[in-house]
Amino acid sequence: MSGHSTYQPKNPVAKWFDAQLPLLSTANEFMTFPTPKNLNYLWTFGGILTICLVIQLITGIVLVMHYTPHTSMAFDSVEHIMRDVNYGWLIRYVHATGASMFFIAVYIHMLRGLYYGSYKAPREILWILGVIIYILMMAAGFMGYVLPWGQMSFWGAKVITNLFSAIPFVGDAVVTWLWGGFSVDNPTLNRFFSLHYLLPFMIVGVVILHVWALHIPGNNNPTGVSVKSGQDTVPFHPYMTMKDAFAAICFLIVFAFFVFYQPNYLGHPINYVPADPLVTPAHIVPEWYYLPFYAILRSVPDKLMGVVAMFGAIIVLFFLPWLDTSKVRSAVYRPIFKQFFWLFVIDCLLLGYAGSQPAEGIWLIIARAGTAYYFLFFLVILPLVGLIESPRPRPASISEDVLAKNARKAGDSAAQAAE
Repeated sequence: MSGHSTYQPKNPVAKWFDAQLPLLSTANEFMTFPTPKNLNYLWTFGGILTICLVIQLITGIVLVMHYTPHTSMAFDSVEHIMRDVNYGWLIRYVHATGASMFFIAVYIHMLRGLYYGSYKAPREILWILGVIIYILMMAAGFMGYVLPWGQMSFWGAKVITNLFSAIPFVGDAVVTWLWGGFSVDNPTLNRFFSLHYLLPFMIVGVVILHVWALHIPGNNNPTGVSVKSGQDTVPFHPYMTMKDAFAAICFLIVFAFFVFYQPNYLGHPINYVPADPLVTPAHIVPEWYYLPFYAILRSVPDKLMGVVAMFGAIIVLFFLPWLDTSKVRSAVYRPIFKQFFWLFVIDCLLLGYAGSQPAEGIWLIIARAGTAYYFLFFLVILPLVGLIESPRPRPASISEDVLAKNARKAGDSAAQAAE
């Protein structure tokens, strides 16, 4: 779909520059890239995620200028940023809230891909690169949460890194390497600070590959039907850029609401208490975006099997393109899969809430049931439904689907006018 750019700059200087470094032709190719005309607002989250990444990079670089990665000074340096640095409170709140906004956008982006079958051929590599970005985000988010060196930062780092001790033979050595010693201390904080600063730039690299992989087969679309002709597409600019811009503004309004009115709503109050190795919090939980996997970890009685289940819940995403046996991409035309998909969304929300509660009583039962359905969805339901399901008729082309929807809307309007 992407083809080659035929753009030729008219300005002599631009022509000379583009002949040696074709940035202008590449930018023009992106602007004129043929995009399916039926994309809805769920397709705008790719652009929103790019904005989130840029915000995190800029605010993170500024915060590093004032942060001190030492256990005796880290907490005070964060307070210094909040109280003494010009607009430091704003930069820190934007960065902290931005992590949550980043994960909200990426979860919507992933669920959209799952619902519309964007992981299926010829987009398998595109999906795999997306999962790699997600894992790098999780690693960067976890290490960043440790940096304020509050109570939840310290104990969260201790609990999560201790999980690796369950690995047979090498577990203790891995934990010692992560800690940089025999306890969570200054070497641990320095390691996490270094990696937290490095990982976002790795994410940028994989994002470039992700966008490159997208421009080979082109966008998927809500029908899941491949592009048949030029009539099925519109240029990316101005049609999609305007839609992306409007969606980004709406998203940033929500972002700004949390920054200015509820900056600590998605965090833990106990993290405003300096880390104390001698005082264990009553209930240790990670950030909200890890809670479903934390619930899976705690739902298994055996420590090693819990760790295997938690990491398996992420690794299974890599194999999604081959686990789904259906030839139909979009859930719009898959009535059985659609029901299981929404049950899966509910299951993830329940796992998240169960992960925020003590691992006992009804919440432990819910976590175990949710864990069972999570793996059944990928390993049993997806392969079987693809074999037994009878999909609804699909349109022959994107244009046919768009014209049919317009005709239905015109008919509804006429009926309302007649009434």
